[in-house]
Amino acid sequence: MRGLFLLLALLLSGCASTPPVTQAEQRPADADQKPFVLNGRIAIKHDRDRSSANIRWAHRSEDDDILLLTPFGQTVAHIHSNAQEVVLDTADKHYTAQNTEELILQVLGWHLPMAGLRYWVLAMPAPESQASIGHDANGQISNMQQNGWEINYIRYAAQTQNSLPLRINLQREGMELQLLIDEWEIR
Repeated sequence: MRGLFLLLALLLSGCASTPPVTQAEQRPADADQKPFVLNGRIAIKHDRDRSSANIRWAHRSEDDDILLLTPFGQTVAHIHSNAQEVVLDTADKHYTAQNTEELILQVLGWHLPMAGLRYWVLAMPAPESQASIGHDANGQISNMQQNGWEINYIRYAAQTQNSLPLRINLQREGMELQLLIDEWEIR
């Protein structure tokens, strides 16, 4: 009996030292001006083609760094863009261009709307064009139409108005993107 009690105490102390699950941060009022890092998964359906990858996206005002990874952590593509150029590296090739969206479409076959996506992942409309926005009972954006894209916010980190989204669906002309965000960091 004493051994069982000792084993139970050790198990409980092991559980107590396990780090807590990181909660997503709240979106600051000036989120579109702040760097962010997100980790998650992206699934893309274009006509009959389907692709998925893990994603790590580090966005700073002057550049973006996106890693697309297999479920086992192998790099599918590394995309780095700044004001001068876009570089996309795969396991065996190196590509450069001036436009991120065109390069991703050319090499990976995906249309990632990068100009708007950096705002949409923060549940904000992109400032350069009009958007039609719907809100839920909590005041959170539930859907948005902008630049030909239908953006639906499926889940947020919390039920507060300035919470960050955790699941986003984007659709446009036979293309569907699903972004599941596991971890946020806004600096």
